[in-house]
Amino acid sequence: VNSYTMTTTEEYMTQEDSWDRDLLLDPAWEKQQRKTFTAWCNSHLRKAGTQIENIEEDFRNGLKLMLLLEVISGERLPKPDKGKMRFHKIANVNKALDFISSKGVKLVSIGAEEIVDGNVKMTLGMIWTIILRFAIQDISVEETSAKEGLLLWCQRKTAPYRNVNVQNFHISWKDGLALCALIHRHRPDLIDYSKLRKDDPIGNLNTAFEVAEKYLDIPKMLDADDIVNTPKPDEKAIMTYVSCFYHAFAGAEQAETAANRICKVLAVNQENEKLMEEYEKLASELLEWIRRTIPWLENRVAEQTMHAMQQKLEDFRDYRRVHKPPKVQEKCQLEINFNTLQTKLRLSNRPAFMPSEGKMVSDIANAWKGLEQVEKGYEEWLLTEIRRLERLDHLAEKFKQKSTLHESWTTGKEELLSQKDYESASLMEIRALMRKHEAFESDLAAHQDRVEQIAAIAQELNELDYYDAATINARCQGICDQWDNLGTLTQKRRESLERVEKLWETIDQLYLEFAKRAAPFNNWMDGAMEDLQDMFIVHSIEEIQSLITAHDQFKATLPEADKERMAIMGIHNEILKIAQTYGIKVVGENPYTVLSPQDISNKWEAVKQLVPMRDQTLQEEVARQQSNERLRRQFGAQANIIGPWIQTKMEEISHVSIDIAGSLEEQMSNLKTYEQNIINYKSNIDKLEGDHQLSQEGLIFDNKHTNYTMEHVRVGWEQLLTTIARTINEVENQILTRDAKGISQEQLNEFRASFNHFDRKRNGMMDPDDFRACLISMGYDLGEVEFARIMTLVDPNNTGVVTFQAFIDFMTRETAETDTAEQVMASFKILASDKMYITVEELRRELPPEQAEYCISRMTKYIGGDAPPGALDYISFSSALYGESDL
Repeated sequence: VNSYTMTTTEEYMTQEDSWDRDLLLDPAWEKQQRKTFTAWCNSHLRKAGTQIENIEEDFRNGLKLMLLLEVISGERLPKPDKGKMRFHKIANVNKALDFISSKGVKLVSIGAEEIVDGNVKMTLGMIWTIILRFAIQDISVEETSAKEGLLLWCQRKTAPYRNVNVQNFHISWKDGLALCALIHRHRPDLIDYSKLRKDDPIGNLNTAFEVAEKYLDIPKMLDADDIVNTPKPDEKAIMTYVSCFYHAFAGAEQAETAANRICKVLAVNQENEKLMEEYEKLASELLEWIRRTIPWLENRVAEQTMHAMQQKLEDFRDYRRVHKPPKVQEKCQLEINFNTLQTKLRLSNRPAFMPSEGKMVSDIANAWKGLEQVEKGYEEWLLTEIRRLERLDHLAEKFKQKSTLHESWTTGKEELLSQKDYESASLMEIRALMRKHEAFESDLAAHQDRVEQIAAIAQELNELDYYDAATINARCQGICDQWDNLGTLTQKRRESLERVEKLWETIDQLYLEFAKRAAPFNNWMDGAMEDLQDMFIVHSIEEIQSLITAHDQFKATLPEADKERMAIMGIHNEILKIAQTYGIKVVGENPYTVLSPQDISNKWEAVKQLVPMRDQTLQEEVARQQSNERLRRQFGAQANIIGPWIQTKMEEISHVSIDIAGSLEEQMSNLKTYEQNIINYKSNIDKLEGDHQLSQEGLIFDNKHTNYTMEHVRVGWEQLLTTIARTINEVENQILTRDAKGISQEQLNEFRASFNHFDRKRNGMMDPDDFRACLISMGYDLGEVEFARIMTLVDPNNTGVVTFQAFIDFMTRETAETDTAEQVMASFKILASDKMYITVEELRRELPPEQAEYCISRMTKYIGGDAPPGALDYISFSSALYGESDL
């Protein structure tokens, strides 16, 4: 019982008049009252070592009456008169009656003379007045009168019991079950209620009387037979007896209330500790994942082949598509959990949560930022390496092709140059050998460019760190060594031929002319065939168009080349004509060259066939580049829609918590729908990812049709998802604030309307001047000092703005009540029976097991000389629940 109500004089008068009528109507009630009131008086008088036998006789001299009042009030009455005359007795009784009147009770029709004369009716009336004032008056539940309070207490305690329905203080108690239920409710160990029968009222009543007298120190004040055999038992007798149970159990009620309050406070701490542990665990796991992932992204050791590097790129795509998105969600959820926990701590008057070193939200954000920086650099490195390997493969293939052609040409040349056929040759043969050697030197010089090209390609492969550079270098060195040797052999052969040249006088000029013109023309055709079959790699339409232009320029030179061919063939025809004219029989091949007119014709036909083939190859590459351009345009068109869409949604979300009207639940519903619409947009992102992958697989690395890269879109999308989740969390925290603080929806709407009105810039924040105007509009009388104090509450970091959440927190602190450390200390003090310490046994007896062990494990030892061993300090524990501590 938490409040007390004084019984008024009028209530006593009404009860007294009722007592008069009751006594006159049913004499049987006098018997019940006599027995009950006598037992009640003796329950107090025995504390003074005395008792009464006859209620109307033993109070006649006033001495035991004064003693009774001293025992039950704890106060001293005036010293009694010692004489035995009638006026002495009247004086003592009057002292007792005056003391009763001093307690605010008006005695109606009760005088000292009637008590001294032994008037039963008046004596019982006086005792009932004492019982009302000192045993029943202070019983009040929910601001009711004493009688109603006692009845309400009985109804609440017996409500769960079968066959019990307490409606009054007479017939509701006849079967004894109500008394047994009261005892069982508070001391279930004393009565087995399940074995009681409604048809055994005598047994039930006697069971209650005996148990109450033996275990609860409540004397037997009623007689079972009288109650059962009376149509309507005496109400005053029943009330007197039942009030003794109330006083016997009131201490337990107080302890139960205190225990419930402590359990509630401890439950809040336990739940908060669980959330802290979950945050620490999630933060550790996320940071560990980042710690493991960064070295992988920092590993820039290039693979040797294009296939291996493309596999690295595919692994990176899997990381972005499969492994990273769940971690983005975990990071977002971690921030939400942190905000929710801080809100709960703030609402329950607990200190803010400080994560372990290195696990702050800012630490995680910094680690995440570092991850994304490394991630961006890794992707750029991958693409650069793929371009490098692509270039290397192309150069290596070109090197092999040119080397094969050159090696094919040099085959047998060293043996040829080493011959000494000129030693036994005839004049004509020597001349022929000399001219043939001159033609060879011309041919050799024509091949110098190809050797230089081979060496240049090998050097570039070395500079680009080609993985098989050793093989390239060995082959190139072999070609160069052979080329040097060919030069030396050529020079030696020329010198040998020149030594014998003066021995020969004539030479066939036409053969020589043919050889001289056929050799470079043949070499030109070799070069043309090589160019027409040359491999190429391009990345844009402009580059392939450049190749087509060069090819067109080559085709423009074909008529001039055909003239040269006709001229060379004309020389051969002139030889045949002269031979025919002068009857010269031409035997064998041209002595100055291995090239025949048929060779020239065949190779010319081959060149003409390669031209349309080259046309087709270039057109196919044009088609591929056009396809790539379509991919660029397709990606650019989507990215130019998705990028602004994400930016627009971000701007909308920044205003949504201010602009949405209605209750918080309606706002939550609207935000959830908004979030679902955003999630439904994910298919557009996935399609863009598909086009991005096609572009990378097609080795398309630039796009002039959009400023948005896939990386921009990914980061924007992740920020959008995180922002809408945070916005929803803010509304959840507002709901949590409203419910925890008892703030009504109307109050919350009023706070929101006031905030929105003074949010001049519509950005979810108020400047200090606008905040001051807002407070004044809500009835605050602000001086400079008070406003400065409030600003330290709503803007502790001195940012110069007041957010909506800070405004709501301030208003809820102003309008709501919270539990305090002082309340918890008071509750523990009740459980400790007013001691400054509490024992382990008391905690385990008064609290549920889980809460008891929680306290025992965290309370410090009580320091004091009057405490038994093992006593615990509940005062410092209660303070720690609401302050900086390790609890």
